[in-house]
Amino acid sequence: MAVSDVITFGPYRLIPEERLLLRDGEAVDVGSRALDILIALVEAAGEVVSQRDLIARAWPSVVVGDGSLRVTIASLRKALGGDADGARYIANVTGRGYCFVAHVDRSAAQQQPMAPLPVLSGALYVPKHKLPPRPARMVGRQDAIEALSVLLAARRFVSVVGPGGMGKTTVAVSVAHAMLAEFGNAVHFVDLSAVTDSAVVSSAVATAVGSSVQAHDPLPSLMAFLAGRRILLVLDNCEHVIDAATSLTERLYNDAPEVHILTTSREALRAEGEHVHLLTPLDYPTVRDDLTAAEALATPAVQLFMERAFASGYIVPLKDADAPTVAAICSRLDGIALAIELAGSRVGAYGLQGTADLLSNRFKLLWQGRRSAPPRHKTLAAMLDWSFNLLSDWDRRVLSRLSIFVGVFTLEAAQAVAADDETDAIEVAEAISSLIDKSLVWVAQIDGIAHHRLLDTTLAFAAEKLAQTDETNAVARRHALYYANRLSSGAGEGVTITIEDVAFAAPYLGNIRAALEWSFSDAGDVAIGVPLAAAAAPLFFDLALLVECVHWCEQGLAALPEGDENNATRLVLQANLAASAMFSRGNGSEVRAAIDDGLRLAEALGDLPHQLHLLAGLNIFLTRLGDFQGAMAAARSSVAIAEKIASPAAIATGEWMLGVAYHLSGDQASAQRHCERGLTEAAASDAAQVEFFGYDHRIRGLVALARALWLTGFPDRAAKTARRAIDEAVKRDQPVNLCIAMIYTATVFLWRGDFDEADHLIRRLVAHATRHSLGPYHAVGLALTGELAIARGDPSAGVSVLRRALGVLHAERHNILTPAFHRALADGLMQSGDIDEALAVLNATTVWNETQVESSSVPELLRIRGEILLKTTPADHRAAEQAFQLSMQRAKAQSALSLELRAAISLSRLWCSQDKAAQAAELLEAVYRRFKEGHQTADLRRASQMLADLGRASVPFTRRADRP
Repeated sequence: MAVSDVITFGPYRLIPEERLLLRDGEAVDVGSRALDILIALVEAAGEVVSQRDLIARAWPSVVVGDGSLRVTIASLRKALGGDADGARYIANVTGRGYCFVAHVDRSAAQQQPMAPLPVLSGALYVPKHKLPPRPARMVGRQDAIEALSVLLAARRFVSVVGPGGMGKTTVAVSVAHAMLAEFGNAVHFVDLSAVTDSAVVSSAVATAVGSSVQAHDPLPSLMAFLAGRRILLVLDNCEHVIDAATSLTERLYNDAPEVHILTTSREALRAEGEHVHLLTPLDYPTVRDDLTAAEALATPAVQLFMERAFASGYIVPLKDADAPTVAAICSRLDGIALAIELAGSRVGAYGLQGTADLLSNRFKLLWQGRRSAPPRHKTLAAMLDWSFNLLSDWDRRVLSRLSIFVGVFTLEAAQAVAADDETDAIEVAEAISSLIDKSLVWVAQIDGIAHHRLLDTTLAFAAEKLAQTDETNAVARRHALYYANRLSSGAGEGVTITIEDVAFAAPYLGNIRAALEWSFSDAGDVAIGVPLAAAAAPLFFDLALLVECVHWCEQGLAALPEGDENNATRLVLQANLAASAMFSRGNGSEVRAAIDDGLRLAEALGDLPHQLHLLAGLNIFLTRLGDFQGAMAAARSSVAIAEKIASPAAIATGEWMLGVAYHLSGDQASAQRHCERGLTEAAASDAAQVEFFGYDHRIRGLVALARALWLTGFPDRAAKTARRAIDEAVKRDQPVNLCIAMIYTATVFLWRGDFDEADHLIRRLVAHATRHSLGPYHAVGLALTGELAIARGDPSAGVSVLRRALGVLHAERHNILTPAFHRALADGLMQSGDIDEALAVLNATTVWNETQVESSSVPELLRIRGEILLKTTPADHRAAEQAFQLSMQRAKAQSALSLELRAAISLSRLWCSQDKAAQAAELLEAVYRRFKEGHQTADLRRASQMLADLGRASVPFTRRADRP
């Protein structure tokens, strides 16, 4: 022994240079950090050592709190056995630190009579570690390293489990380096991937730790060598020798209590004492269009991807425009570190988008990794081959068959698809359990139900294996048949689809699409595809996947056998084709034909719910065309059918259809009455499900009621009802209904002069319609944007937007709001000084509108006509006066008090210019006094100011209802 100080206290001798503590000649194991603290305290015996200094001594490169120090001091006191000896060694000095209070003697080590050190006493006698190099930079795994270090210290035996390429080895090496000081360099790494024979696992471990192997069975001598030694043993890649690894680690855990064990494997060892740490994928951002580069780079998956991209020669920093693409790549690769590294290494050659495109190609499995990587990590295919070759023949077949699934699937679905005449469902379940253990199938909870999925790379690999067999078509048939039967027995049975139906079917959209694609392919079976299309159509429609709904309905109808004209499947396909085509393609003649065909079929079958459904569709279609009288007739027919059905939901729906038709036709009192009657009927019977032909008719009734309330002179009640409609539409979260709510409530706030609230709704509408490919509603949103700009005093911008939007609406025959938009366009042209064009627009609109017999837009068209006539050269005061008076008459006939007020304001302004102030004041005051609320809205404030200017200050223009 080299000359060094020996410090003696009580029955203990401490040799700091050798990091050795002896009691009566026997080594005492107190742990590396506890020994650091003891040496620091003993060297300063009798003096207070601060907590900060002790933490710096024991944890030189780790940030820890005071709690760690307290725990270590407590374990040190326990190891020293002070209480048992009646001695006290370490005292706590409150607020300052700790002090070693026992008497100490110092001498040279060679002068002390020391008992021979036991060969198995400590790290001094264990060979220096031989670890792989510490990773240059660890991305996204620091929490895992810290958690594993703590778990290893507390539990001794930990297995890091996860799929290939997840980074298990990298994490294990990092943990080993982090714990070198804790184990006094006694950390040993054994790469079992090079071991092909289970019988030599013990020999490989013995060689790594420095134990001589002389007997045929090295295990006894290895156990004798390790007994009493405190070391950390890392066994990497145990999956292919798992039985031998399990046996060895159990023996070590039970018979070598100072040995700590860290293993990595693609499945748990299931050994005694083992604690499993599942290594999860690297976090990656949710893919969305507005994802920023900063948000993406905050996730470790994107950080790793961009690091590899830069290393491959790509020099462009990540931009906001490219962030969604990179997020999609990382998502597609499921956050698997190796897959992300390989993809990132392609960016230098192919660019970001090119790399994303390549991910859909099988060659991604063959991408080469770093030359220094282990053979099993050279490519994704090699990585997966390693796992695949470890499976039993039956597990391989099941894994290949599971590749037919897209996204998540249940155990029931897996059993239906993977089982065949030779294998029953129980055997499939056992195979899936085995694949889960081996990290080849992942488990996720959705609404409390266990679902399974294959990671994308595993899916691609397994699909290739399936393609190499002759059973691909049989597996695809069982897959399609399962979802056809499952949907037919759950979602899509009735006219409407419930929230429960969506909750069941929505997670399986990928599988439903795949089943449909196979069924209608050359290798498929339309006998499965037709009922599957009919069962899936209501789901596609409810989720606003309208283009898909049209496509599969057309496929199903085209595949129906000749002569099979009158059946329920055709009716479902016809009804959903009509609805989805109307919302996605506009209001063409083919939509009317689809509705009429469906109605004839429903009547022939005596199917009353579908008759109501299609009559609701006809009512909506005619409303969108601007044929309000035709819509009224369809609404009356709907009421008759609803009474036959005798369902509260049907009756309420009929009332709301009538209310909408009366509102658009210009009878606001009747509109209000029927809309309120529908709400009362629904509330009394708790009729929550009132969706027909894609519309929630409760929402439709609420927006019609809100508009009718404003028109009849209740601006505050109108705003309150409009906000209620929006709230309910948001809660129901159905794209079409939310668009409808935003369109028609936005007009209420425009009328009130609440431009900021209208602006907010219109912006939401445009974005929402764009996101869900609702073309007509997007055009309506643009038209409302133009109308708002004109109302705010920017006619030039408003006219430009309105022209574009009206072109789209005319092409799609979406005419319900075009009279109002033409009125706004004429107003904008008038404000811009284009009087002749303004008058031409208005004349054309008035002629068209008069062909509809009557509508709610007539009073405003007449009023704007009068305003334009006052701008002509020369001004036609007489014709303008007649237009204002006729506007008031039509408004009064419609019970539209608010439009009557607008016309009265225009007429009063004209009379004032003709020295008829008294007559003007009398007219305006008579209309103004009929309002009981809304006195802070724009039109009423304008009227109030005019009356004040005319000397009618006694008018109660300050009275108002509380804002809802």
